[in-house]
Amino acid sequence: MSAYLNSSTDAPNLLVELYQTTPTSMILVLDLPPRKDILLNPDYLKTFYEDTKLDRHRQHFQKLAGVTPYVSSSLYIRSIFSPTAVLACIESDRVEEMVRTHVSPIAKEMLKTWLDFGPFGERVVCESERAHLKMRDGVSKKKTIEFELGSSLPRMFGPDTANRVLEALREVF
Repeated sequence: MSAYLNSSTDAPNLLVELYQTTPTSMILVLDLPPRKDILLNPDYLKTFYEDTKLDRHRQHFQKLAGVTPYVSSSLYIRSIFSPTAVLACIESDRVEEMVRTHVSPIAKEMLKTWLDFGPFGERVVCESERAHLKMRDGVSKKKTIEFELGSSLPRMFGPDTANRVLEALREVF
């Protein structure tokens, strides 16, 4: 699930993905991807990632048995995540228990943080910044469609159907 905010705020977007690759393994992605360059905007890093202590979630998963870091083969995909992103491969005979005891509570907490800053937050940006955010979000959506759906749709539905769906999505975004 990806949730994109409009350009009236610069708060991060929300990304929650869980892929069960086998009955005993899954890939977990939990993040609030930044909408500003955090190197050029250290206050953005402080507000959304340091002050919220989001990195403790990533650290939590690193300590769990059967959990290893997930590293996408796509350089682009790796570049869109925040430094606090939870990117994990989970191998366990008790996947459902892992989801119930670790994934669900942390995903809910990250959702609450996002709701507080995003849709219900009070950060408003000036008109020139809105144009930049709109452009950046548009590029992000297009690239996400290319990389994520471009690789998974053909496997799920075959190349003909996948191409039609991707073409329709490209027209919208």
